[in-house]
Amino acid sequence: MKSILTLVLATTSLLFSGCAGYQLGGQKPHNLREIQTLAIPAFENMTLEPRLAVNVTNAVIKSVQNHGSYQLATRSTADAVLVGTIRTIQRSQYRADRANVLRTSQMQLGVTIDYQIKDPSGRVLHSSTVTGESQTLIDPNLQLSETQALEDAAQRAAINLANDICEGW
Repeated sequence: MKSILTLVLATTSLLFSGCAGYQLGGQKPHNLREIQTLAIPAFENMTLEPRLAVNVTNAVIKSVQNHGSYQLATRSTADAVLVGTIRTIQRSQYRADRANVLRTSQMQLGVTIDYQIKDPSGRVLHSSTVTGESQTLIDPNLQLSETQALEDAAQRAAINLANDICEGW
């Protein structure tokens, strides 16, 4: 009877040892593991697109909140500050009109964001560049189509940024 009990205990311990080392929740990059609270001020916009900084900043805040690895705080109470700069907007022809190859029927837009995470002393803990891309069909209201595509590209870049600082990839 005693040998059966030890056999069951040994088998049970072997079954549960396969989960060793795994844990629930995000796996922050090594250099950001001590940061619990993060401040995200408005990003700097180096492009000529109006209101893009607000859209990108809001998208980044939502993505970081959705991930849940950091609590958002003010600059004075945060463990670190995420400082971002919108560098470029790329516009390119994605598809051409069948009858006229010089006429665009679908456009691809991309947003490039440089960012740094700094501790309260100003030392850079992490820096990288992320991009987000979106495609849009060209319709009579080109400005509205482009604005919506830029918002989508900003959200995709924000998801990439949140994945980088929360998961390390």
